[in-house]
Amino acid sequence: MDNSNSSGVGVLDKAASVLNALEAGPATLATLVQMTGLARPTAHRLAVALEHHRLVARDMQGRFILGPRLAELAVAAGEDRLLAAAGPILTHLRDVTGESAQLYRRQGDMRVCVAAAERLSGLRDTVPVGATLPMSAGSAAQVLLAWEEPERLHRGLQGARFTATTLAGVRRRGWAQSVAEREPGVASVSAPVRGPGNRVVAAVSVSGPIERLTRQPGRLFAPAVVEAAQRLTEAVRRAG
Repeated sequence: MDNSNSSGVGVLDKAASVLNALEAGPATLATLVQMTGLARPTAHRLAVALEHHRLVARDMQGRFILGPRLAELAVAAGEDRLLAAAGPILTHLRDVTGESAQLYRRQGDMRVCVAAAERLSGLRDTVPVGATLPMSAGSAAQVLLAWEEPERLHRGLQGARFTATTLAGVRRRGWAQSVAEREPGVASVSAPVRGPGNRVVAAVSVSGPIERLTRQPGRLFAPAVVEAAQRLTEAVRRAG
């Protein structure tokens, strides 16, 4: 094992060497021994212990592979970066548009407001952090559904206040708008935040009264919302 990478905690260094070796692909115990320089009993003991914690798994041939827990941690890290970046980006979006800004993530058949920047005064559309809203109405729901797999998209359209044609337009433009769809008198514009593999992981929105946003809110605010979504996408994808 390369001592230049030593942290001073031997067992962790050895476990890390096993994970690093598996980054190259499935490995037999013999391959692990060769790649890590560990003694065979040590390599086996560590690989099995890592398997217990789901950091390592086995493929159909019984070879060691990276485990599902690593993917779960990577997703959580991405969500942390998303929320860490969301505050200043939503605040900027609110200041540029003069309207309340929100960030939504899908959770099953609902969407949850995970961050928000409220308009400071006057009539506003207040959606508190933690609020759960339906996936059947609103521009954020359209964005979170538009790029789903066909079967899930079809299911999501059942009972929705928008149509497959609406979602096709969302995919073509790269943003969505709604007018009195979720709530009477309220309009909104949303755009997708993308994570690894270009998957839509969240929707950025601005919302407010139709009197200010008009019946074509996208004409007013789509560029600003799309820019905010792109900035959040960069934050999610940024390493570290």
